[in-house]
Amino acid sequence: MKKCLIIAVLLLSNSIFAQVEVVSTFIEKWDNSKDYLVAVAEAMPEDKYDYKPAEREMSFREQLFHIQENMNWLSTTHFSEEKYVKKEAVKGFSKAQIIQEIKASFDKAKAFVQTTNDAELSQKVVFFAGPKSKLQILNLMQDHVTHHRAQILVYLNLNQIQPPKYVGW
Repeated sequence: MKKCLIIAVLLLSNSIFAQVEVVSTFIEKWDNSKDYLVAVAEAMPEDKYDYKPAEREMSFREQLFHIQENMNWLSTTHFSEEKYVKKEAVKGFSKAQIIQEIKASFDKAKAFVQTTNDAELSQKVVFFAGPKSKLQILNLMQDHVTHHRAQILVYLNLNQIQPPKYVGW
């Protein structure tokens, strides 16, 4: 009986530590993702913020707003008790204001994730694509930023602007 109890405690401990590692790993990558997106946003001259390579595409400004708004929605809805309130588009915002909004959104999402109980990562949440775990939502948050940042890196290149050096880990 003692052996079974010891094994159960070890297995439970490993599970808890693995989840802590997931959150800390996510936070490290999230901070780097923030730094990289801010560097990309800073690289584009303000007079090019309304640039879009094709009519069906979002402008550079709209892409940044979309990234920011998606992280606000996902983090608030799934990692906080707050009610998500959609913001108005940042059409009248200056480059500096948009960058400040991006930084604030990354920081707010990070704060929500950091206070998430480790056991909650496996909890299922209601999502339009079907039930997802909070861990899947974390992956989606990062993937969404990466997807749209990649698009605006192309916008920089199309304007003959050297993209900033990649910030990975």
